[in-house]
Amino acid sequence: MYVYYRCCVSWPEGDVHCKGGLCDMINDATDISRRTFLKHVQLKSLQECEQQLGYAAHPKQGLTMAGDYHVSYHRSKLHGERVYFFKNSAIEYVFVAE
Repeated sequence: MYVYYRCCVSWPEGDVHCKGGLCDMINDATDISRRTFLKHVQLKSLQECEQQLGYAAHPKQGLTMAGDYHVSYHRSKLHGERVYFFKNSAIEYVFVAE
């Protein structure tokens, strides 16, 4: 399972443009469905992210992340290791293997 690691806003500066770092991860990413994303990430970790971003837990309570068509899901590699991430408002939220 993959757990939340960090978002690009708090990324270490030295790991942004280096080989295999954040920019390479973004540039080499493959788009995936939310369904595929959910198969790989730890649900509790994702739910904590969704809550911190202000998403509702259920559609009757407001906008859910699943219902937000502006969110995209991706698979890539960070320093040779598989990662999954979602992009929301041009910010990447990265999940790494436990």
